[in-house]
Amino acid sequence: MNPEPVIPELRGPRVLLRAWTDADLVPFAAMNADAEVMQHFPATLTRAESDQLAARVRAHFASYGYGAWVVEIPGVMPFAGCVGLLNVGFDAHFTPAVEISWRLVRAAWGKFYASEAAQCALRYGFETLQLPEVVSFTVPANLRSQAVMQRLGMHSKAEENFAHPNLPAGHPLSEHVLYRISGDAWRASSGQ
Repeated sequence: MNPEPVIPELRGPRVLLRAWTDADLVPFAAMNADAEVMQHFPATLTRAESDQLAARVRAHFASYGYGAWVVEIPGVMPFAGCVGLLNVGFDAHFTPAVEISWRLVRAAWGKFYASEAAQCALRYGFETLQLPEVVSFTVPANLRSQAVMQRLGMHSKAEENFAHPNLPAGHPLSEHVLYRISGDAWRASSGQ
């Protein structure tokens, strides 16, 4: 049996990105069942679907040494959501690629926790993993996530928008906006 991977903790001024525990499954499922949190996804998730997603995220860490960390706001919220780096799991014009993604509980919205936690994950991706580039994508209507991408220094080009291959043609959530940032651009913008 393989030992659990050692998952590094990442810290920002207000956020802690940490390994998953079984205690995170209940608040993760509640977040994934929240229609407002999931409004830019095809559907909310059942408890079983949420647990399966958590298992895949944990397995990603075991396979690649990085993944989506649990976001904790020490002294405020033991579970605020998850932020991290994941291999894009479909074929598109920009793959293979590593995606930065986030999903936070509504109580954590509007406080810039997603931006702070994502900056920690980007730093890990570019400094420790030496990734050449990180992408992110969402539907055009998801302006909150696009604002986070822009705060991270990511850029988009209209000609790189794409139809998500896991959704049927014509699905209202099919069109996605692609954002990118290179390690060089991140280092230049962060003074590294």
